[in-house]
Amino acid sequence: MNFLAHLHLADISSTSLAANLSGDFAKGNIERFPKHLQQGIWLHRQIDQLTDTHEITKELIAKFPKAYTRVAPILMDLAFDHILAQYWEEYHHLSLEAFCSKAYLELKQTPDLPEKLKSVLPNMEKNNWLLNYRHEEGLNKAIFGVGQRLSNPELFNGAEDVVKQLNIEIEIAFRTFYPQLMAYSRIWIRKTPAAYL
Repeated sequence: MNFLAHLHLADISSTSLAANLSGDFAKGNIERFPKHLQQGIWLHRQIDQLTDTHEITKELIAKFPKAYTRVAPILMDLAFDHILAQYWEEYHHLSLEAFCSKAYLELKQTPDLPEKLKSVLPNMEKNNWLLNYRHEEGLNKAIFGVGQRLSNPELFNGAEDVVKQLNIEIEIAFRTFYPQLMAYSRIWIRKTPAAYL
């Protein structure tokens, strides 16, 4: 899952949006981070672990061409955000525009965010990354942006076309897997280790 899905899963499980998104930028022991971020980081890691190991997502990743094996999980995460944004009204009571505004506001108001998250937040809000996932152009920009931040950007050459070709398979996998992930997120929150509360 990428940024939009993690924020959505945090919201539907009534946990901190900023803390959950921090999980993408928080490396090492959870105890290293401020108490108000720990539960969200823990939930983020549960979400990522299930996503990485679930049969539905593993089968989807196997459908990517061999040349994209290393980056297929990243492309899947970005494509899942795109589908969530496209069909947002099926998954949340707020409009996507209202939810994005809420997320940006909470992120700006939360102290002690990981430095890397603080550094990308102004650009994220200015260019409205979350809302732009709704459009194919926004998805393609996200794919290009992620590629540029990694040490081997050439691995993403042509990735936009591959994701487009697999659109039906990706949407079927998302619609099958994501409701399960929503349910798991609500269950996990009741099982958060006491040390992170």
